[in-house]
Amino acid sequence: MVVEDGRGALPRPPRHIPAGAGALTQLEAPTRSSGAPPPRGPWVFGRFLAGLVVLLVVVAGGVGAGWYVRAQTLRIDTSQVLKNVQPAVVRILATTCAGTGEGSGVLIDGGRILTAKSAISQPLSIVVISPDGKIHRANLLGTSNDGVAVLQPIGQLDGTPVQLAPADPEPKAERALIGYTAAGKATIQSIGSTAQPKPLESVMNAAKLGGPVVDKSGRLAGLVVGDTVQTSTIVPLGTLRGYAATAPTGISAAAGGSCDRSRGPQSAVAPELQVARTALATEAQRLLGNYLTLENQHDFAGLQSLYSDRLAKTLTEARDQQSHQTSYFFGPKLTEVSADGDGAYARLAYNVLFSPTAAGASGRTCNRLDVRYKLTRADGKLVIDEARQMTDPVACDS
Repeated sequence: MVVEDGRGALPRPPRHIPAGAGALTQLEAPTRSSGAPPPRGPWVFGRFLAGLVVLLVVVAGGVGAGWYVRAQTLRIDTSQVLKNVQPAVVRILATTCAGTGEGSGVLIDGGRILTAKSAISQPLSIVVISPDGKIHRANLLGTSNDGVAVLQPIGQLDGTPVQLAPADPEPKAERALIGYTAAGKATIQSIGSTAQPKPLESVMNAAKLGGPVVDKSGRLAGLVVGDTVQTSTIVPLGTLRGYAATAPTGISAAAGGSCDRSRGPQSAVAPELQVARTALATEAQRLLGNYLTLENQHDFAGLQSLYSDRLAKTLTEARDQQSHQTSYFFGPKLTEVSADGDGAYARLAYNVLFSPTAAGASGRTCNRLDVRYKLTRADGKLVIDEARQMTDPVACDS
């Protein structure tokens, strides 16, 4: 009889004992004759190795992530910085006895502008042009021995002044240079860090001399100066503090120019075409661009080839020189081109910078002109035959 608790069940047969097991039973633990514990199986070492690999991955991942985050905090977002700072970065133009007549500058507190001395050395007249195209005459307050010039614009500029950085950027923090091209376009380029700087000449042109060096927050951290692109250098923040102070230190008064013949920038001038780009308009644009370029370069002999025989008889080389030996033309806009038989009429609005002692200056140093040119053909090409002012000259900053 079999009961439910199993005590009366039939006995189970013995378990099969593998051959060679001796008297080993289920309940006995194996021992070694030496009394030492048995060797660990390979699975124990595998588990240890897997744990070590996981630990190394976690540690390495943390270090890598930290390095990445750190690198990101030292980088500069050039597009955002340019957007924030550009309203305070101005273009400098001048007619001078010894300077290049061209540079960049930055508006600081007090309405003053820092730029490169080389741009406006011995000036007869200076203007600053804000990003919105507004023109302001400016006076030279002084210069420093390391090549910085301080200007005071006449009238208030609309841009928010750039603040000086509270301290020098970290050695590995990226910086950027903001400045203008010869065509008047504001640009920004990274110049690396103080620990790993880029060569300035790799991002420079003459029009960027005087441009601000900014940190990733758009604060002033230096100023690029130099007589040439190849000799350009950065005036550091600590030195700029003295020049930017309410009562500047390290700045000496600088006299204006006193020459009879001055010069502005020598780069080519191309009028902005504000009419349909027809073949005739393009030809007129090229002719008037050459005319303004040669005037700026004071190549008065070369100008004669752009005049008709009739005009050349009255506007001689000597007369041209007498009228324009301190002139600098900029910002031209071609507003009208219309055919006239084989020739054309072209209307050009532009600005001219000149010495306050020039004939007809009337106390001004910069005028906006609006002139209509009659163009004829000579040997198949357009030349200037006549020029007539359409409106009275007005001050550039009116």
